[in-house]
Amino acid sequence: MAAELAALRHDLHRIPEQGLEVPMTQARVLAALEGLGLEVTTGTAVGSVVAVLRGARPGPAVLLRGDMDALPVTEETGEPFTSEHTGFMHACGHDLHVAGLVGAARLLAARREELAGSVVLMFQPGEEGFHGARYMIDEGVLDAAGERVVAAYAIHVASSNTPLRVVTGRAGTAMAASDQLYVTVRGRGGHGSMPHLAADPVTVAAEIVLALQTVVTRQFDAHDPVVVSVGRVAAGTTDNVIPETAQLDATVRTFSREHHEAIPDRLVRVAENIAAAHGLTAEVTYERGYPVTVNDPAEVDRAERVTRAVVGPDAYETAKQPVSGAEDFAYVLQEVPGAFLFLGATPAGEDPATAPYNHSPQARFDDAALPVAAAVLAGLALDRLAEG
Repeated sequence: MAAELAALRHDLHRIPEQGLEVPMTQARVLAALEGLGLEVTTGTAVGSVVAVLRGARPGPAVLLRGDMDALPVTEETGEPFTSEHTGFMHACGHDLHVAGLVGAARLLAARREELAGSVVLMFQPGEEGFHGARYMIDEGVLDAAGERVVAAYAIHVASSNTPLRVVTGRAGTAMAASDQLYVTVRGRGGHGSMPHLAADPVTVAAEIVLALQTVVTRQFDAHDPVVVSVGRVAAGTTDNVIPETAQLDATVRTFSREHHEAIPDRLVRVAENIAAAHGLTAEVTYERGYPVTVNDPAEVDRAERVTRAVVGPDAYETAKQPVSGAEDFAYVLQEVPGAFLFLGATPAGEDPATAPYNHSPQARFDDAALPVAAAVLAGLALDRLAEG
C-alpha cells in the first residue's frame, strides 16, 4: 500500500485546513474508507470522521487516532505537492497521520476474521490548539463501538530528531501540559520625570516577570519541571510617559498532573500580591490548555513489542525524556489507558539533529514512514484485541 498511502498523503498535503471544520480533508477521508465495510459517521459539533470496524467475533473495542488539521504556516519546502492554500501548511505531519490511519484501517479490514472485537478509527480535526479531541469525546467517540474502548493509540511523526522509520515512546509523561497566563497590571499614568506622582505599572510588571521564575524554582520539585516563559510584554507609547497599564502573556508547561493542578493558584497569587504590595492591581487570567499526555506503562511495553515484531528489532527506541510540546490526545488518555508514540519521518539523507523540526515552514516528512505508521497502529489493535 505504500504508493497508495503516499498518493493520499500528497493529496491531503495540497489542501491543508485549519481548525475544527476541515471539509475538503473530511471528504477525502470518507472516500478513502469506502468499500472497507466500516460503520462511518461524521461529527455534528466538529468536522470529524468516526469509523467502526467490527471483527468477525465479539470482544472489546480499541481506538486508533489520526488528526487532520494543519497550521497557519506558509510552506517553504519546495515539495512538488506543496500547499495550494496560501498561508496554511501541514507543517506538523497530520497529513501523514491521516494516511497512516487509513492504511491501518485497510490492514485491519483485510484481517477482519482474526479480530475478536472492534476498532474505532478516530479522524480528528482541531488538534492544533482547538481541543478537537475533547469535542469528539463529548460526542461519544470513546463509546462509538457500543461500549467504552479499553485502550487507545496514536502515532505522531517528526521531521527531525528521530531517524526515519524509528518509533519512540516512554511510560508515564510523554508530553507536557500547556496553559496560558495573561496579566494586566493597572496603575496611574503620569510624567516620566515625576514617577512619585504616578503609579508605575511597568516596574511592577517587570517584578512579576522575575517572580514567576522564582515560583518555579522554589515551590516545585526540580525533578518534576515547571516552565514559565513570558513571551509578550507590552506597555506605554513613548519614553517619558508612565502608562496606565502594562501587560504580559506567558506560556506555562507542566509535566505531571499534580503540578498541572497546582500551578494556577501559585502564579495568580504572586501576580496579584506583588501588584497589591505596590498599591496597584493586577487582573490575572489563567487559561487551561491541553493536559499532560500520560502513557500507560503496559501499553508502552506493548508498543515496543509490536513495533519490533512488525517493523524490525531496531525499529523502537525508548524516549529519554518527555516532549515539552502539548497534545490533545491527552484528553483520550485521561479516560482510557493507551500510548502516544512518535515516529521518525526525517527525510532520507538528512541529519535528524539539524533537519527543520515540526511547525517549521521548511519541515519535510518522508513518505517511507507511512507503512510503519499503518503497520504499528494495526498491530497494536490486533495485539490488544487478542488479549480480550
